[in-house]
Amino acid sequence: MKITTKIIGDFGERVAARYLKKQGYKILERNYKTAHGEIDIICQNRDHLVFVEVKSRKDDPKNFLEYGLPRTAVTRKKQSHILYSARTYIERYGTDKEIRFDVIEVYLGLKPRVHLIKDAFHL
Repeated sequence: MKITTKIIGDFGERVAARYLKKQGYKILERNYKTAHGEIDIICQNRDHLVFVEVKSRKDDPKNFLEYGLPRTAVTRKKQSHILYSARTYIERYGTDKEIRFDVIEVYLGLKPRVHLIKDAFHL
C-alpha cells in the first residue's frame, strides 16, 4: 500500500484531535468545508473558539530539507482561505468567545510528536 499525502494528512488530523482533547478542548467540527476552503479542526476551550490547521510530515530529515517545516505550508493564501471559512462559521453559529487561529505540526514516526503553535495568524 502506497502511503499518500491524503493518508498522512488524515492520520495527522486524528493525532491532532486526540492531542487537543487531552489538552481539554472540545472538538466542534472536523474538516469544515466552505466555498473557499476547509478548516481541519474547529474546537473550543473555556475562553477561545479555535480554528486549527494541521500539517503533518514524516519525521525524516530528508522531508524537512525538501519541504521545510510543516508550518511553512500555511502560506498567506492558505491563511486567507481559513480566515474566510472561519468568518462563514462564525456568521452561521456565532460565538461569545475570543477567536484564535492555531497551527498544529504533527511529526509522524514510531511515536507521533505534536507541536501546537497558538495564535499562528490573526483575523
